[in-house]
Amino acid sequence: MIIEARGIRKHFGTLEVLKGIDFSAEAHEVVSIMGASGAGKSTLLQILGTLSTPDGGSLTIDGQDVLALRGDALAAFRGRRIGFVFQAHHLLPEFTAEENVLIPALIAGVPMKEARAKAVRLLGEVGLQARLDHKPGELSGGEQQRVAIARALVNDPAVLFADEPTGNLDSATKQEIHRLLFSLRDRLGQTIVIVTHDPELAALCDRTLTMRDGQFVDSGSSPE
Repeated sequence: MIIEARGIRKHFGTLEVLKGIDFSAEAHEVVSIMGASGAGKSTLLQILGTLSTPDGGSLTIDGQDVLALRGDALAAFRGRRIGFVFQAHHLLPEFTAEENVLIPALIAGVPMKEARAKAVRLLGEVGLQARLDHKPGELSGGEQQRVAIARALVNDPAVLFADEPTGNLDSATKQEIHRLLFSLRDRLGQTIVIVTHDPELAALCDRTLTMRDGQFVDSGSSPE
């Protein structure tokens, strides 16, 4: 298993948001997590992605007990082994598409020449080889999300976490991004965990889990 989480609990004050969640994902698997707003989906994704710490439970990613990591060690692991795609693109507006993608590689210590080559290759993978020098304001919403996906993959992460990755896009662009995610999985081999309200996206995944009130209520292969 690339991800192995057991008994994950999380409270915000007196509110118990996650109630002993068990979750696992295999190498190269695409898993979607569905559920109503407030079910705990994004909180779980943040914990799985090491952006938030649970109040109880265990979490292993790519063989590493991530809850034992702190500070710089945790940040370094996250930068090397985990990629994130959010509903908002979070691109740096003053930098080009190429620069937005290569910056995380530079932060991880990759030499500029290698980081630039990886950025160019990944932007080609997502169909933006002609837009390398365009800044986010010169790109469509779908193109910006493609840049965000390339940026998430630049350090060759074991796992890609996506939180409503097509939530702000029109129907045609959503379908393009859906196809892109699965094409990248097939070509590059990442495990992908997607939080979504979109049944079309969930139906494409290898497995769909449904959350309600901080627990999984369905572990079948298709959404409710």
